[in-house]
Amino acid sequence: MRHIPIEAIDDAARHVYDAAVRTPLIKLDLPFAVDGPPRPEIYLKLESLQPIGSFKIRGAWNAVRKLSSDQMRDGVWTVSAGNAAQGVAFAARRAGVPCSVMVMDTAPDTKLRSIERLGATIVTASYDECWQTVIAHASPRMSGHFVHPFDDDDFIAGNATAGLEILEDLPDVDAVVASLGGGGLLSGIGAVMRARKPSVKIFAAEPATAAPLAISLAKGEPCYFDAWTASFVDGAGGKSVLTTMWPLLKDLVDASIVMELAEIAAAMRYAADRVHVVAEGAGGCAIAAAMSGRAGTGKVVAVVSGGNIDLARFAQLVGAT
Repeated sequence: MRHIPIEAIDDAARHVYDAAVRTPLIKLDLPFAVDGPPRPEIYLKLESLQPIGSFKIRGAWNAVRKLSSDQMRDGVWTVSAGNAAQGVAFAARRAGVPCSVMVMDTAPDTKLRSIERLGATIVTASYDECWQTVIAHASPRMSGHFVHPFDDDDFIAGNATAGLEILEDLPDVDAVVASLGGGGLLSGIGAVMRARKPSVKIFAAEPATAAPLAISLAKGEPCYFDAWTASFVDGAGGKSVLTTMWPLLKDLVDASIVMELAEIAAAMRYAADRVHVVAEGAGGCAIAAAMSGRAGTGKVVAVVSGGNIDLARFAQLVGAT
């Protein structure tokens, strides 16, 4: 059995703010309705306001800070759709070691430019090569110490510090919704809630084009998503649930809420219009899932996991062009 102990998360919280910031929790009011079913009270956890525009800085810094000088002698590297690459590049720069990243060729320009500004070397690869690297924890094309973008206990413990903040700011939270890419964010927040407030429900948010956890939970085993299709929700929706992540996800996640792309785009527009939040597709997926009411009608936190999206693409998606 795999377990992320609360002691490791508390330790991460003592160090993570050397790189990350404590992000706010803001309320997102839904349209007033005279009748109909009760609506949730939604709050947004704005990880989009991190220095790299994503929660990944938490896990990346916690993982890199714990490496020995021998482990970092030849630099560090990771594989990513863009946000983990920025997190590891940021952490490597603070640690004073070289960084290279294998980045999916579907990554938006805004993420690529940010990686370059952080001084990392970019190695472009297909989605399939990147996903195979995620599974294998290795690549013949890369050198140095591999920092896994989610399947790493230290990375997960760093991500989990966002869960500690949620409990501090909203002690009576009923549910937390976060998008699922590999599961490192959900597992971290779930570990916090199970240890500190086990009544809190944990929901994954997945796009209908890439929802392997929904299938896996239904079948009771890690599954591959045969109908996978690339979309603007590039920070979420993998092709499969890793067997190594399954023990955490099956125990910590109550259900997966699958959202259509049109619903995600609509949620991104609503958040931008009402509270001036720019959410990338993965963050929009969590907002959409919370707005759907399928995470319950109490106090629901949607984690806006990132805001790294090309502005022209964002404008197109939310109908601002």
